[in-house]
Amino acid sequence: MAEAFIVAARRTAGGRRNGRLSGWHPVDLAARVLDTLIEDTRIDPAAVDDVIMGCVSQIGEQSTNVARNAVLASRLLPESVPGTSVDRQCGSSQQTLHFAAQAVMSGTMDCVIAAGIESMTRIPMFSPSELPRKAGLGEYTSADMRRKYGDVQFSQFIGAEMMAQKYGLSKRQLDEYALSSHRRAAAATRAGRFSREIIPVAVRRNDTAGDETASDEMHTADEGIRFDATLEAIAGVRPLQDGGLITAANASQICDGGSGVMLASERALKRFGLQPLARIHHMSVIGHDPVIMLEAPIPATELALRKAGMEIQDIDAFEVNEAFASVPLAWLKKTGADPARLNVNGGAIALGHPLGASGTKLMATLIHVLQQREGRYGLQTMCEGGGMANVTIIERL
Repeated sequence: MAEAFIVAARRTAGGRRNGRLSGWHPVDLAARVLDTLIEDTRIDPAAVDDVIMGCVSQIGEQSTNVARNAVLASRLLPESVPGTSVDRQCGSSQQTLHFAAQAVMSGTMDCVIAAGIESMTRIPMFSPSELPRKAGLGEYTSADMRRKYGDVQFSQFIGAEMMAQKYGLSKRQLDEYALSSHRRAAAATRAGRFSREIIPVAVRRNDTAGDETASDEMHTADEGIRFDATLEAIAGVRPLQDGGLITAANASQICDGGSGVMLASERALKRFGLQPLARIHHMSVIGHDPVIMLEAPIPATELALRKAGMEIQDIDAFEVNEAFASVPLAWLKKTGADPARLNVNGGAIALGHPLGASGTKLMATLIHVLQQREGRYGLQTMCEGGGMANVTIIERL
């Protein structure tokens, strides 16, 4: 089977809700990511076979195939480049990477962009289910689903609490992990370790007419990092439910952002003189319990390593999405991975979790971490709504 290579990997810095990216229409921000990948590689834009884009809240400004709209908004990509949008919840753009790699490995395509976009300011989380429900268009759960699983609530927040309880995690452990995320992200930012992955974008302000105007101010650093974070402040945040362990401080931040990677075949490497950053070594995805929901990265990691013929100690760097602190902590406890190799530049608790953009965002970070640490193998996984998880293992080149 042919191999797939990552030749470019970039992301925007995360923007807080109503923050420095909130003036960007998500289509335009996604187009900025696509253009940057073309500029980085200097390939013929018409040679891109497809754009596959993850987005969770595909409604309003992110509806009607946001991937194709981003291509049409691009300064560089011609109309001949198609686009399609993917929803695998939080793993949406990690799945686009898998689809793109599979297209290249099949030999049917030579150059595919996998990307993600989410403006959680402009399209609030849960909009695709809440707005239709309020309009009388029904619930996303069916009678047969409820009959199968009983009178339960499919909720990531409940799942996060269940994870903490199942794996014996204390409130202090969750809060200490959250503090470490901010401290690692702050240290990485001060040291310039994100500079090669971040796409500088102008800060746009909406005027009273709703028009977007660019300013001379550039957004170049993740907006959610608490450089002065303390354990006392984190511990003082009220739990999301009475008697619970999960708080806004030990959970991922609402975030606006875009990200993308370009995948190429060996034939494309030669044609365009591209220097690969990494090779796709393994890809897998599983379904798991939709009630606890967030546990799937644990069996997914075990399955991926077994299929790849690897051990956990073979991996030099891990990116496990910090949807809630209970997720990476439970993952560490069960897999026995080295904590010093996990989310070394912080994670979504500090940097934000732009839903559909998080998959390729984490991949951009993972590639650059491997470069900085001169590691060989990296593994990425994340929990996903509905009880799923993707795993991607890459080899740095």
